[in-house]
Amino acid sequence: MPNKHSVFWKLAFLLVGFCLLMIWLSWSWGRYVQEQNAFLSESSRATLQRYASEAEQAWAGGQRAGVDAWLAKIRQHESGFVGVIGHDLTSLSSEPFNDQQLQRLTFLRTVDMPMSRRARYQPWMRVPFTDSPALGSLVIELPARLMPGRYALAWAVMTNGLIPAFFTLLLCVGLYRMLVVPLNKLREQANAWRADQLHARLDADTTSRTDELGELGRAFDHMAERLQGTVALQQQMLRDLSHELRTPLSRLRVACDGETDEQRLRERLSREIDGMQRLVEDTLQLAWLDAERSPVAKEAIQIQALWDMLAENASYESHWPLTQLHCAVDANCWVQGNLNGLAQALENLLRNAIRHSPAHGRVTLQGRREGASWHLWLEDEGGGVAETDLERIFDPFTRLDGSRPGDGGFGLGLSIARNALVRQGGALWAQNTAQGLRLNMRLPAAYAF
Repeated sequence: MPNKHSVFWKLAFLLVGFCLLMIWLSWSWGRYVQEQNAFLSESSRATLQRYASEAEQAWAGGQRAGVDAWLAKIRQHESGFVGVIGHDLTSLSSEPFNDQQLQRLTFLRTVDMPMSRRARYQPWMRVPFTDSPALGSLVIELPARLMPGRYALAWAVMTNGLIPAFFTLLLCVGLYRMLVVPLNKLREQANAWRADQLHARLDADTTSRTDELGELGRAFDHMAERLQGTVALQQQMLRDLSHELRTPLSRLRVACDGETDEQRLRERLSREIDGMQRLVEDTLQLAWLDAERSPVAKEAIQIQALWDMLAENASYESHWPLTQLHCAVDANCWVQGNLNGLAQALENLLRNAIRHSPAHGRVTLQGRREGASWHLWLEDEGGGVAETDLERIFDPFTRLDGSRPGDGGFGLGLSIARNALVRQGGALWAQNTAQGLRLNMRLPAAYAF
C-alpha cells in the first residue's frame, strides 16, 4: 500500500478533483447554456414588456381606436402577427380574429417559458398588461431577432470543445509539473555526470519532496557525492602513489649509478623492491576496500585470542617483548565481524602504535560492553597528535612525522583499518590521552547478555 506521501495519492487526488470539476462544470455550465439557448434574454423580455405597456396605454387612451392606431404603428417595425386581446381571448381592436388566428391563440407562450428553434413556426407570445394584467394582454409573434439560441453553435463549440480542452490542458500542466519536471532535472544531472560534471546537484525543490521522486532525487545526489568522492580519492591516490614510487625509484637509480659492491647493491635493490611491493599492495587493498560494496562474511571472534596471535607476530617483527603489548580485555569479549578484515585492521593499529611509541613504551588494548556493541581502544605512549590532525591521520598517505616521531610506513595503515572496520559495521576514531594516542573501535557484539 502506498504511503501517505506517495505520488499515487497525488495523482489520485488530482484526477479525482479533475473529474469532480468536470462534473460540476457540466452541471452548472449546462444550466447556464440552457438558459441562454432556451429562454428569452433580459433585453428580449424588456422589449416585449415595453410593447405590452404601449398597448395598455393605447387601450386606456382611445379604446379600440387607440389600439388600432398603435397596431398600425407597431406593424411598421414588426412583420409578424401583433394583436391585443382581452381576458376572454377576444380582440380589443376593431379587427376580429380569423379561425386560424383563434386556433393559434390557444397555444400562447409566456416570457418565462422555454423556446425551441426546431418548431415550424415562430412562437406566439402573450404578455399581460403591466398595470392591469386582468384587463388584457399583448399577443405577438416572437420576432426572429428576439428568439433565443442564435449563438447555439458557438455555445456548443465552447461547451463541448474549448472549455474541456482548457481544463484538460490545466490537468496536463499539473501532471507535467508533478512528474515530468523532476524527471527532466534527473536527466539533466545524469547528462552532467556523463560530461564529467560530478559536482552537479539537484535543486532543493526536487530533493525536499516527500514522495518517491524526492527519494529518487536524494538518492541521485547521494550517488553523485559518492561517485565524486570515489573519483577524487582515486585521483588523489594515483597522485600520491606516483609520488611515493618516485622516491624509491630515484634511490634505485642512484644505487645503480653509484654502488660498486654487488652485494650491497643487491641488498639495496631488495629493500627498495620490498618497499614498493608493500606500497602497491597496500594501495590496491585500500582501493578495493573503498570500492567493494558486497557484504562480508561474519562470524563470532574472541578479541583476546586474536590479540594474542597478533601480539606474538608484532613482537617478533619489532623485537618488543610481549610484556609491553598488554591486553586488558575480558575473555567474554566476542564481536561479530570478518576475521581477516578485523585481524588486518587490528594489526595495522598495533604496528602503528609500536612504530610511534618509544622503545620501552607500552601498548595496551582495553574495552567495555556498551549495549549491543563493544567499545575497544588501543593506547600507545607516542605523545599524540595535534587536535586538528585527529581526523586527518585516517586519510591515505598522511604521515605526521613532525608531530609524532617515527620512521617507516606509507600512511596507509590507518586508512585501511578504518575502511575494514566500516565494511563490517564498525567504526574507528582517534583521541589524545596524557601519554599518547588512543584509537577507538566500535564493533557489534556477537552475543547478547
